[in-house]
Amino acid sequence: MALQISPAFWKFIPQLRYEPTPRRIRAQLGGNTVVDSSDALLVYEPRRVTPLYAVPAADIAGVLTPALNLPDKDPLAEVPPEALMDPRYPFAAHTTPGERLDLRTGLHDLPGAAFRPEDPDLNGRILLDFDAFDTWLEEDQVIEGHPRDPFHRVDARPSSRAVRVHLDGQLLAETREPLLVYETMLPVRTYFPRDDVDWDALGVSLTQSVCPYKGTASYWSVRGKPEGTDLAWSYEKVLPDSAQLQDRVSFFDERTEVYVDDIKQEIDSFFRF
Repeated sequence: MALQISPAFWKFIPQLRYEPTPRRIRAQLGGNTVVDSSDALLVYEPRRVTPLYAVPAADIAGVLTPALNLPDKDPLAEVPPEALMDPRYPFAAHTTPGERLDLRTGLHDLPGAAFRPEDPDLNGRILLDFDAFDTWLEEDQVIEGHPRDPFHRVDARPSSRAVRVHLDGQLLAETREPLLVYETMLPVRTYFPRDDVDWDALGVSLTQSVCPYKGTASYWSVRGKPEGTDLAWSYEKVLPDSAQLQDRVSFFDERTEVYVDDIKQEIDSFFRF
């Protein structure tokens, strides 16, 4: 019997998962390299959809001690039990048994920035809070946002389909030159040429986000509509792998009405935006 891959993939999400990486992993803090490992793992705690770096303790230039100041309430208690955990959920919300650790390196104290899972298959490696360090590198490439997932793809394809997007019936963008972006676990995103967006309907937002695959994005909100907050974005700082996204604007399809060749699209997402 043939196996469809994507449903099988989702069955693994509740489990503790890992994948070795052959890449040299480094982390810097205050201008100094404090993590340098050629024996790292990418570790996905149960329910997390993006990995964390885990390295041998010997590859960390610092002192690890049991965490002294545990929060009064476990951060995991703030996570809805049905939620798939993307990088918006804090490192401290651990979903596997283990020991919370403080890290002291040079002049820096990083409370709770490390975690030692109990699982023997991880061979005592230490999970590290990506946001606790200034800079991460894979080989000599800076990695932003979170570690890159080797099973995650972002494919951009130019198209000649007619695409338009509305919010409560208000037309926000319409094009015959869409760039369709197919990204693992996300709905298909339409990136519109800037000239095909109704800029009179949008106001600049202060929100920014970082994607390790695409770059740094700025946002816009639909004027006069609270449900249109941070509805559109564009990658103002595009990574080389996603150069096609330069000067393109996208919208959250799952929060709008999207028509492709005049057919309204039924759109679902595993995540809440």
